[in-house]
Amino acid sequence: MIDNVLAKVKKKIGELNYNRYISNLDFKKNLSNSELFVFEAKNPFIAKWVKSKYFEIIKNSFESELNSKVDLDFIIKGKEKYTENVGKKKQSSFLNPSLVFESFIVGESNQFAYTASLNTAKDPGVLFNPLFIYGDAGLGKTHLLQAIGNYNLDKDKVVIYTTIEQFMNDFTYNIKRNSMEQFKNKYRDCDILLIDDVQFISGKDKLQEEFFHTFNEIHNKKGQIVLTADMHPKKIDGLEDRLRSRFEWGMIIDIQPSDIETRIEIIKKKCEIDKIELDNTVIKYIATHLNNNIREIEGTLIQLNAKARWNNQKITLSLAKQTIEEYLQEKEEEIDVDKVIEVVGRELGVRINDIKSKSRNRAISKARRVVILLSRELTLTPTPKLAQIFNLKDHSSISHTIKRLKADIAKDESLELLVTELKNKIVRK
Repeated sequence: MIDNVLAKVKKKIGELNYNRYISNLDFKKNLSNSELFVFEAKNPFIAKWVKSKYFEIIKNSFESELNSKVDLDFIIKGKEKYTENVGKKKQSSFLNPSLVFESFIVGESNQFAYTASLNTAKDPGVLFNPLFIYGDAGLGKTHLLQAIGNYNLDKDKVVIYTTIEQFMNDFTYNIKRNSMEQFKNKYRDCDILLIDDVQFISGKDKLQEEFFHTFNEIHNKKGQIVLTADMHPKKIDGLEDRLRSRFEWGMIIDIQPSDIETRIEIIKKKCEIDKIELDNTVIKYIATHLNNNIREIEGTLIQLNAKARWNNQKITLSLAKQTIEEYLQEKEEEIDVDKVIEVVGRELGVRINDIKSKSRNRAISKARRVVILLSRELTLTPTPKLAQIFNLKDHSSISHTIKRLKADIAKDESLELLVTELKNKIVRK
């Protein structure tokens, strides 16, 4: 199986990159299971580079081979060991030890979320239960979630961290094996349950039923529940009212995009941890051009450091500009029509099915026209295919729609600003 997965990875990233990075990883079969696959890297540099650049490709290759969701872990040869928390209660989660409160950069945009998370970690099951943190990708929700878990690992607490997708995979797996008692023991016999990306529970009735009972059992015994999502519970379509009600029992916090001062401090902190030397001009350029996504910033720093080492040079402003331009170009190549529809629909409050429909409702028509324009600009989808997706007559209908919207943009500054903001959200999501 692993040979098939690696062959897929090699095909996607090319032989040169495969031999340079992936071949320096050692698959640890004895540490892996059906849900988690562990690789050992020769040094921290290789591990960070692969995680930043190829994590999703490797993960998707495993999922394609197994037809189920998985996670990856990278350990460093001779430095980090995989343990089962000997001497403690058994942990059923894989927390990143670097995601702690001390490494979280606090600014005006995330101060409230940070304070609430820290207080929850110090006094679980008492203050905010559940604690529900929502906001766009890359703003630090997962960091705070795992920081709560890491804070309590040394306090004889059973901590479960998982994504809602992994929760669903475990649920399906145990139903097929007729082993639901094992599933219930894993997720209900804990002191702290941390669930990432809970919005993906939308529309999954059986999963919502199980999660409802899991939530109730943990809450009733004063266990702490912390959830993250990309939107407020009220905006999650296909969510049962009884679950929505429970999500709103405790504290709901919106983590806001970081301001430039906070991003600068984040970059400085990352450089300090990873021993990367950057002058203030380069730091400010990165903070300005990568906006709010912390994972993008971290990945860019890793790439900059790698290029500088390979070429035995300092990280200059020119090198930073080149690296960021390459990164944003790669992001654009990854965009498809579904992603455009998802972002525009969410931001304008229009359902995906309505955007694809023939509805002439004003709000829906506006969203549809914006999607068509941005799909043409950001994806490689040909106009005949776009016409098919949006139930239009032919490619000339697409051209007419785009021409009409551009004319409106030229006359309406607010519309131009809206389209620009949506474009940035899609490209940098």
